[in-house]
Amino acid sequence: MSGNTQKAPCSMDIAAEKREQLRLCLAAAFPEIMGEDKIDLDQLRRVLGEWVEPDRERFGLTWPGKAACMKVIQAPSVGTLKPCRKESVDWDTTENVFIEGDNLEVLKLLQKAYFGKIKVIYIDPPYNTGKEFIYPDKYAETLDTYLEYTGQKDNEGRRFSTNTDASGRFHSRWLNMMYPRLYLAKNLLRDDGAIFISIDDNERANLKLVCDMIFGEENFLSNIVWQKRYTRSNNTTDFTEVVEHVLVYGKSPAFSVNLLPRTEEADARYSNPDNDPRGVWKGASFLNPATPQERPNLAYPLVNPNTGESTLPTRSAWRRSKEAFDELQRDGKLYWGSDGKSPVPTIKMFLSEARGLTPVNFWEHEYAGHTDEGTRDLEKLIQGKVFDNPKPVRLLQRVLEHGGDDSGIILDFFAGSGVTAQAVFSQNIQDGGTRKFVLVQLPEPTENSDYPTIADIARERIRSASKQIAAEMEDRLDLDKAKKPDIGFRAFKLDRSNFRSWDGDVTEDEQLAAQLELHIDHVATESSAEDILYELLLKDGFPLAVPIKTLGLAGKEVFSIASGALLICLDKHLTQEVIDAMADLEPSRVICLDAGFQGNDQLKANAVQTFKARARNRETAIEFRTV
Repeated sequence: MSGNTQKAPCSMDIAAEKREQLRLCLAAAFPEIMGEDKIDLDQLRRVLGEWVEPDRERFGLTWPGKAACMKVIQAPSVGTLKPCRKESVDWDTTENVFIEGDNLEVLKLLQKAYFGKIKVIYIDPPYNTGKEFIYPDKYAETLDTYLEYTGQKDNEGRRFSTNTDASGRFHSRWLNMMYPRLYLAKNLLRDDGAIFISIDDNERANLKLVCDMIFGEENFLSNIVWQKRYTRSNNTTDFTEVVEHVLVYGKSPAFSVNLLPRTEEADARYSNPDNDPRGVWKGASFLNPATPQERPNLAYPLVNPNTGESTLPTRSAWRRSKEAFDELQRDGKLYWGSDGKSPVPTIKMFLSEARGLTPVNFWEHEYAGHTDEGTRDLEKLIQGKVFDNPKPVRLLQRVLEHGGDDSGIILDFFAGSGVTAQAVFSQNIQDGGTRKFVLVQLPEPTENSDYPTIADIARERIRSASKQIAAEMEDRLDLDKAKKPDIGFRAFKLDRSNFRSWDGDVTEDEQLAAQLELHIDHVATESSAEDILYELLLKDGFPLAVPIKTLGLAGKEVFSIASGALLICLDKHLTQEVIDAMADLEPSRVICLDAGFQGNDQLKANAVQTFKARARNRETAIEFRTV
């Protein structure tokens, strides 16, 4: 008998086919559940809100607290973002936003309004260097902790968690801080969006693995090395650190990096030795790195049309197929040497057809600035040293050039001194773009009495940059005043919700009675109409910079949003007249305060019927609800 055996043909493995179909579907929607190209079912359960025992976690980066991060992500925020007109610039016309608050809570609040709308995220999170950072990572820390920390709740002065190399679980605490924020941030990116993350060597490897889980390893684009310093320091013990990293991930394969403008140096490589009327060109090799044995379809006889000589490939196959060769020859795009006798031609690549330059993953300080430049950028706007090691504006402009378009929204939820806002202003001035920014910064205390928190520094920087640009524009006679760039911002602060929440743990009769009494009118008495308005807008999915028009209808104030698509009336004394006036405008949605009906069930029932009747007349539903 022969020693060789042949397996009989097998029928299709239905289970394997089903697993592959499931893997493809889930990998597209939930790349964070994939590990070693397999589905991590425990991670899928976490994503869907089911608890999984930590000891069941499988291959991949793991750390104490990782499983609990999903509970943090899925816990809803009970906060809101309250408008601060006095701290803003050009409130009524600007589309830029600055938010003071804990970025985890803020990212949760932004989910509905900004889901899939951000083109570029840039963050410069706290580096895990052994010095403390105060972003919270304990799961007991909530909005109340933030309010206590910022002095908005009581006088306890509670500190957020810190992380030093003297505290246990040094890397774990940093990862517990980063993971939920990156997870929520991914939801906000457009399909063609990308995230750029500045990091040093201490956590670069861990950050890469975390981003592989969240964004998908296949969406990793680059580890850009940025030359942050241009001199060595002999005061260091080991190596002088002159570079940092910028990790880049796309949201999906729909993202493509922008090509850069061509340079004189690049164009100088083109010439025209044969006086081709199509202009200068550069030669590309006709040889393939593969051998003829590896690519037999690219190993045909190559005939020089001038000499008739035929050449077969030896060590390298040809780069183009026989059909492509014939087409290039017909189009006069092959160069056979100065005497026309070369056995192998060069392919002509014309400058007129050349694309932009491909970016590289090493950004020299001449190209993207350095830390000294970053300090000077800030000192031009705010005198004195108020912030350590700010990133240079040029670094952020490179991020915008590589990853953005000329009109998208840029999100930075570790805003620091506000350099991202200044970079957006500068880039829009430079190329005429209309980019918008959303910045978030924790009010971390400083030792500067003029700027008590880092959020204060960021707001002042943005205001100063705005004033500087406005002054420069006044001096430019050639500037079209009608095309004035947006150099303002709307300021908001994280706070508790304007609507009292129901306490489900109340058991005593007296406490229950107090709860019921509070919910007769569940709107906080200290909340302004504008506070309530912006909370409703966020919850209804409208961005914070949405245009709002105030109308006077039947003696009541009514807010018109998105050209009348949504009408909101927060008056606490509603009338049938104002209901009719709103219905006459034929909006898609109407929101009123439940307290506005003052217990008048008949008026509320009439309102419902009024909007239903108008909807029947125009065959389009009008959604009416109370809060």
